[in-house]
Amino acid sequence: MKHRFLAIAGTAAVAALAVSSLASAETLLMKRVREERGMHAPHRGMSMAQVERQFGAPNAKLNPAGGDTPKHPVINRWEYPGYTVYFERNIVIDSVATHASPTELGPKHE
Repeated sequence: MKHRFLAIAGTAAVAALAVSSLASAETLLMKRVREERGMHAPHRGMSMAQVERQFGAPNAKLNPAGGDTPKHPVINRWEYPGYTVYFERNIVIDSVATHASPTELGPKHE
């Protein structure tokens, strides 16, 4: 009986720890989403020239993707500290914060 109680207590402790970890990860993600919304980064509709003029040269200009058919336009990506800018041809379609840790989901550096 004593061993059964210890097994149940141990399982409950592990479950509580797992729920606590999930809540912590969820809080981190929610905080990052709020930070991303307020980040100073290029916005949709800006041209490459406007981005470079306002934010400076990127750390890296990654190889373009797409462009194989008219339905798949060229997508360019520029990396800046803390975020990546995505262009359709030469117009910004989105700026995305770089993930904070290897375990956080988000854009990956190449």
